[in-house]
Amino acid sequence: MVTEPPPETNSEPKLVTKVRERRRGFKEHGRLYRGAFVVAGFILVLGGAAMLVLPGPAFVVIPIGLAILSLEFAWAENLLDRSLVKADEAKRRAQETTPRQRILSALAIACGIGAFVVLAILYDIPLIPFA
Repeated sequence: MVTEPPPETNSEPKLVTKVRERRRGFKEHGRLYRGAFVVAGFILVLGGAAMLVLPGPAFVVIPIGLAILSLEFAWAENLLDRSLVKADEAKRRAQETTPRQRILSALAIACGIGAFVVLAILYDIPLIPFA
């Protein structure tokens, strides 16, 4: 009886594999093209860093900027790889939560919202701006 080996399980996220494939072709482009990508990557990373304190999707913009920079720089590739692996780990752990943990999280969120509404009423904070 011949048994086939189990299919390879790749522990790295799909995006990491895609970026590595794109990196091979990226090195063939001219300096101006590559320089524009570097500038765009830094602008996205800096914009994402600003979004950590300002409104905006920082946790989407920063990885996009790092993905662009990883085409040119090894340090950005390492940082992107680590952050994507951590994100996959967090996603997996969030999916493995028990119903009890989900109920307690929902109750904590409801208590937080309730406390905000009570404080808004007590201290006359407008819940709807300009109303």
